[in-house]
Amino acid sequence: MAIETAEAPRAAARSRPIGVMILAGLAAIALALAAVHLLQAIGLLPYFVGSIAIRDFNIWYALMWGAMIWVWAWVVRALLDVDPSAWLFLLVVSGFNLMFDFFSMIGASSATTDLSASFIVNLIIFGYTVLPGTKRSFGLA
Repeated sequence: MAIETAEAPRAAARSRPIGVMILAGLAAIALALAAVHLLQAIGLLPYFVGSIAIRDFNIWYALMWGAMIWVWAWVVRALLDVDPSAWLFLLVVSGFNLMFDFFSMIGASSATTDLSASFIVNLIIFGYTVLPGTKRSFGLA
């Protein structure tokens, strides 16, 4: 009986498609970037605007990035469980992050901001999520 329970997680890990693992890895990178943005919002890390580093505390950004950390952690966990609802949630979350990062970068005074990495990661996640093979991995196509 103990052997069967020990084998069940291994069998589930083997049945995960590679596309889902790639999405989970990209979501983990987005989780790490959200943690960096949280540290910037509470003033532990500076914001980088060109060559200038600015430290600031903003409670609204801290709450927002704290919620994003929770969201990305849930998405990573759901992707590793190959939950079909994770596909739609990932599509919506990365789409909203793309819009918010894009509008924030447009309003920035310099050519590159510290949101550029987050924008690129969310763009890759969004693009990879809408591929037909990824949808098939979740049983949606």
